[in-house]
Amino acid sequence: MIVLAKTSWLRTLLLLRGTAVTNVWPRILATTAVAGVVTYAHEAYGWFTTNLTVTPFTLIGLALSIFLGFRNNTSYDRFWEGRKLWGGVVNTTRNLTRQLLVHVGPDGLSESYRTTAHPDGADAEAVAFHHRSVRRVIAYVHALRHHLRGQERLAELEPFLSTAELEALRAEKNRPVAILQRLSADVRAAYERGWIHAQHVPMIDASIGQLIDLQGGCERIKATPIPFSYNVLLHRIVAVYCFTLPFGLVDIPGLDVFTPVVVMLVSYAFFGLDAVGEEIEEPFGEDPNDLPLGAICNTIEINLRQRLGDAELPPPAQPIKNVLT
Repeated sequence: MIVLAKTSWLRTLLLLRGTAVTNVWPRILATTAVAGVVTYAHEAYGWFTTNLTVTPFTLIGLALSIFLGFRNNTSYDRFWEGRKLWGGVVNTTRNLTRQLLVHVGPDGLSESYRTTAHPDGADAEAVAFHHRSVRRVIAYVHALRHHLRGQERLAELEPFLSTAELEALRAEKNRPVAILQRLSADVRAAYERGWIHAQHVPMIDASIGQLIDLQGGCERIKATPIPFSYNVLLHRIVAVYCFTLPFGLVDIPGLDVFTPVVVMLVSYAFFGLDAVGEEIEEPFGEDPNDLPLGAICNTIEINLRQRLGDAELPPPAQPIKNVLT
């Protein structure tokens, strides 16, 4: 995600990184070159005198603008829904951590945890359960990020999971769900041991279930892109429109020599809108304008480890060249 401090209008106008220009400049250059050739041939040799008016291009451009606007709105809806789902992941992991630390443990341990992470005289086994469970929640959010981005980064989970659990995850197709299932099994074991009141078990289980629901929402966005045929149709119409536009402008009196400039501006608008919609329709990727899942996971890790009383916390994520990943 592009992260910029408040800056001047002129500096914003001149920015290139993270904008559509970096993706579409070859197309703009190609259409401008075609417009330049058509204009030169028309002025020097009288070619391309077709008496074609701009009316067809006006009608097609209006319809194309509506289609591009619709596609971009749909893409942004997917982007914003993805952000809301990850906002839910942040809140639910905090709630689940609070529930695990406060409602799980022998008599008196939960009350002690409200004031310090390592109460004197607390049952060491219960403290170990708290640390193991909360670190498993941290491992879950990192595994979810890898899952949505199609990354194989099991080594990043080593600080939070045991060696045996890491090895068991290698064969899993959906590692985040496997981690939550292991957490649910530990919660049941704690209940059978008498560490959780019967009224608190459904509450903790509901938080785990909510994480699975949020993950399912993210997987739905990832697995259901905007229909391919719709994207192909838009790409083709935009390309045909921009490459044929010079033939409709070169015959207009007073505009002929400025045809390449007009074509360049129109091409930037249409190719740019097309590129923006295409980039944000997959919000969980690693493009500059995608969601900063790494930074969100970093925030969750800091919050949860602080609840455990960890002294050495990872630094907050910082943008690199104005991009937060």
